[in-house]
Amino acid sequence: MAAERQVLVICEVKTRSSARYGSPFEAITRSKRARLRRLAVRWLVAHGVLFDEVRIDVIGLVRDKSGHYQLEHVRGVG
Repeated sequence: MAAERQVLVICEVKTRSSARYGSPFEAITRSKRARLRRLAVRWLVAHGVLFDEVRIDVIGLVRDKSGHYQLEHVRGVG
């Protein structure tokens, strides 16, 4: 979790050892995004924290053949 001004940012990180079976972003389905949003709201209510908005970001990491990782950050996926 992070905050950017009055926006609570939920960040899901997905890692893949290759792109053979799809990108990390393909693992973030509509139901997964909805679940993350519900959990964020439950956390906010339980802790009495106020934010104007909840945003879900995804960070995707894919390892290339040399062992290095390619990183991509997508803001506001759901």
